Amino acid sequence: MTVPTVEFLGVKLTPAPEPVLQQEISRLAAREEPGIVFLANVHSMNLCWRYPWLRDSYQQADIVYIDGAGVALGARLLGLGRFRRVTLHDWGWPLSRYLAAQGHSLYLLGSREGVAALAARRLQAHAPGLRVVGTHHGYFAKSGPENEAVIQAINRQKPDILMVGLGMPLEQRWILENYRRVKAKVFWEVGAAFEFWAGVTPACPVWLGNLGLNWLFRFILEPRRLADRYLRGNTRFLLRVLRAKLASFRPGADG
Repeated sequence: MTVPTVEFLGVKLTPAPEPVLQQEISRLAAREEPGIVFLANVHSMNLCWRYPWLRDSYQQADIVYIDGAGVALGARLLGLGRFRRVTLHDWGWPLSRYLAAQGHSLYLLGSREGVAALAARRLQAHAPGLRVVGTHHGYFAKSGPENEAVIQAINRQKPDILMVGLGMPLEQRWILENYRRVKAKVFWEVGAAFEFWAGVTPACPVWLGNLGLNWLFRFILEPRRLADRYLRGNTRFLLRVLRAKLASFRPGADG
């Protein structure tokens, strides 16, 4: 089974619910060719428009699931369909049970010292039998001897799924530059998921998340760091969606 895709403002998306995505990840883990899983939210969409290499990499990825409410809303406004967002800080818990049942092994790479290890312990407590074969923090040189040492540590374990949380667009670039040399089946960029799974970053209240306001909750927690991403970034994204919507009304326009 191959997950259907849609084109959203020049970026490929695979808008599927969690059970379908899980099955597809298992399929990727069973094949010889390495699989790549990216997420799409407003921030990653803005980065795709800024960096052509990143946009091209999204076109080549096997899965680009909708992680942000803004992307789901934008796709709906452009008539692509009604899609649900899939966020790892919620999905991670049922996902860990699924991966344990399937016998898939994980390696967690990223975040501050100790965070990935704590996230792994909490996931394993939630899903007994989950195989986490290694963790490593994300504060290492991304080229040269340090990078090679990290790759060797991963290759000794040969995980089915390597989750990479280095921040955007660094995590996508690291995957693209190294996936041919790393002995893993699936390369999955996960953003800040380790922070949420470890409990070191507060999770957004469910009622606020249901309103699509996860970004507002994170902005309140870290206003200085996230001001440009959420205030200016959300505005740039909305303007792109509105321009595309207006263009669709012009005579001869597609859609």
